[in-house]
Amino acid sequence: MSAAFGAVLGVATALVALAVAQAVAAFISSQVGEPVDAVGELSINHTPPSLKNFAIREFGSNDKTVLVWGIRAVLIVFAIVIGILALRKLWYGLIGLAVFIAIGVYAAESQPTSRGIDALPTLIGGLAAALFMWRASGVGRRALTYRAGAPARLATAPRATPPRAVPPPTVPPKTDAPAPEPPASRPPSPTEAEPQDSDPWQGWLPSYDRDSGSGWRDRGRPAARPALSGYEDQQSRRRFLLASAGAAGASLAVYAGATWLAENRAVSVAQKSLKFPRAATAAPPLPAGYDLKIPGLSPFITPNGSFYRVDTAIVLPEVLPASWHLRIHGMVQRELVLSFDDLIRRPLLEDYITLCCVSNPVGGPYVGNAKWLGASLRSLLQQAGIRAGADQLLCTSADGFTSGTPVQTAMDGRDAMLAVAMNGTALPIAHGFPARLVIPGLYGYVSACKWITDIEVTTYAANTSYWAQRGWSAQAPIKTESRIDVPGFGASVKAGHQTAIAGVAWAQHKGIDAVEVKVGSGPWQPAQLASVPDLDTWRQWVYQWDANVEPGNYVIQARATDKTGYTQTSLQEPPEPNGASGYPSTTVTVTS
Repeated sequence: MSAAFGAVLGVATALVALAVAQAVAAFISSQVGEPVDAVGELSINHTPPSLKNFAIREFGSNDKTVLVWGIRAVLIVFAIVIGILALRKLWYGLIGLAVFIAIGVYAAESQPTSRGIDALPTLIGGLAAALFMWRASGVGRRALTYRAGAPARLATAPRATPPRAVPPPTVPPKTDAPAPEPPASRPPSPTEAEPQDSDPWQGWLPSYDRDSGSGWRDRGRPAARPALSGYEDQQSRRRFLLASAGAAGASLAVYAGATWLAENRAVSVAQKSLKFPRAATAAPPLPAGYDLKIPGLSPFITPNGSFYRVDTAIVLPEVLPASWHLRIHGMVQRELVLSFDDLIRRPLLEDYITLCCVSNPVGGPYVGNAKWLGASLRSLLQQAGIRAGADQLLCTSADGFTSGTPVQTAMDGRDAMLAVAMNGTALPIAHGFPARLVIPGLYGYVSACKWITDIEVTTYAANTSYWAQRGWSAQAPIKTESRIDVPGFGASVKAGHQTAIAGVAWAQHKGIDAVEVKVGSGPWQPAQLASVPDLDTWRQWVYQWDANVEPGNYVIQARATDKTGYTQTSLQEPPEPNGASGYPSTTVTVTS
């Protein structure tokens, strides 16, 4: 029973801490979020690259969600332990809370964008939890005390005893001596004084008046208490459980409300209300036949809500356009500082560009195509004037993340841009609002810095970006790749019936020239290609297979050839350190 009560106390205490911390974080617009988020950011920054790669490979865009829920699970286990300890001795539980507060404060203040005020959610949430634990643990201990003694006393009925003969009263002989005076009363000694009840929630249980024997008093805890009735025993437990459940329920409501408030702050309002001028250089028109319209095939344009997201941010940076500035400095002839209004007043260009994450496995989902609108990066760098010897743009995000872009790639004439819109609307917050870098032909970790606030023109020898520090290649051109979307793995195909084998292929800033498909041990067959507006997008393809084969399982493979003449290699390589390679494949079952 004590372990169960301790678990209830610990979980309720943890929920109080999280709810208050989330409310404070929403109120002060904390840049690091609640303590769980801050600890998650700290974990990401100190996690070995191999473990990060595993998380991305196994959980993809949900890796941060899994991490946060894992931290919450560990927190609940820790809370149960300190709840059990707090019922034994309150200061045991308070020490556990102090550890929680210390970790949360350290995690909050260790973030690159943290301010002193960002420690407040952890501090105030921890203090609220300590107050709740102090009050609730007293009620829990009293309930357990009553419960421990009640069954034994209630199980045995009082034994009836036969009446005894009462001897007649003895009359004392008459005497003239005065009657002895009763002994004078004296105050009790300190050792006899009634111990004071330290329970901070007095009044929750029935009071006991020892003179009348009607129940427990509010103060005073005698060494031996009379047994509670079954009703009183149940009431003491019910009060503890109702208090804990009420605190937990209220905490969940506060947490949900604070989360809603955080997600509907001024940044979201500004993001939805932005209007952009017409592009000076519009995207090329989509040609006829750009979308093959095959069920299950990825659409040419990836909707914003479906676009892959792989980054290091647990708490999305929320930057108002009015407060956003971009600084371009370092090895330049003149330093530039631009406001958001400065940026969108420049001639804007628009283009369809496919982005791909270096963590994408062969045939994986971390690739997408969108229509981007932004200011030319090349024109900005030309205005700043790049000095001789500079070969890297060290780009920094609002949350401290850095990416390293080759200067040559940014300046070679491709549509490298500081994007402000995606598929006709302002950038989603998750994809870099208010501005991000988009450079076709390079993996995202060196070309797609979100929430960008700083560009330092430097050298690879002088500065190393975030992922390059962790073993990934400093320069990362995207490899020519393809993917099979349909049929899915394990699909059933009727023998002799025509089946569409379809997917997408990409070789940004080179273009896809051909795609071939191979079924089982058969020859490579050319696929039909969809039209594309330019070289920087992926390309749909389809091969119509008649399935004139014997029933059984068949492996289907694909390979792409870009416009430089390079054909996708069959050599199987993992994503690290510069992108995966190999033929994508799927397996189908042909039935008679």
